[in-house]
Amino acid sequence: MDHKEMLEMLNGVKEGAISPDDALTRLKTAPFEDIGYAKIDNHRGIRQGVPEVIYGMGKTAGQICGIVDRMLENGAKDIIVTRLSEEAAASLEKQCRLEYHPIPKFGIVNRDSVRDKTGSIIVASGGTSDMAVCEEAALTAEALGNQVTRLYDVGVAGLHRLLSHLEILASARVVIAVAGMEGALPSVIGGLVSCPVIAVPTSVGYGANLGGIAALLSMLNSCASGVSVVNIDNGFGAGFLASRINQMEGVK
Repeated sequence: MDHKEMLEMLNGVKEGAISPDDALTRLKTAPFEDIGYAKIDNHRGIRQGVPEVIYGMGKTAGQICGIVDRMLENGAKDIIVTRLSEEAAASLEKQCRLEYHPIPKFGIVNRDSVRDKTGSIIVASGGTSDMAVCEEAALTAEALGNQVTRLYDVGVAGLHRLLSHLEILASARVVIAVAGMEGALPSVIGGLVSCPVIAVPTSVGYGANLGGIAALLSMLNSCASGVSVVNIDNGFGAGFLASRINQMEGVK
């Protein structure tokens, strides 16, 4: 249940369309439901506007299916499952309507097909090898109701590729800049746009890249103003934060 659904239910009680007993039944599992291996936060949507997101890595297919099943019983839509293996996705597809993207290992259950998308988020990548992280960010932002434009393989080794998209970059409310190697892309974009830039270091690179630490340190030391940094390979975190910024009231 999210803010809108809760308000509709309360108005229904006020107007007599929903009985207090029925409303109580819908709220009886609040604020969370303990199913043994997980405590499902049924009020996440009320507090944050987004249902609880399931981190799939380290969970069995049965655990993921069990969590999703309980969330569906509580009326959740747009349930995001990150780092979802193909094996777990195959099990999940047998019980519910799953949209699965194998490159980022990203699943969306019970997508709200009529949900409006707003604003303008750009996801830019240094190279094609960063695509899994980019898609995790882009798909997260789209599932949360944002318009997303993808600019892939526009890294600094061929700067003209990025500069050819200046008009698109200028129209963005938020830019997510994803890069491995030396992680220079966010600094370059940060010097070209007037909107917030969310930098995502990836683990892509040769030995001295240190699994993304080199890119992380480069981004943390960016000389461009307005650049913030999330963790290595954390496309989900970047997409979620970009959605928050894009949907802030008063943002034009």
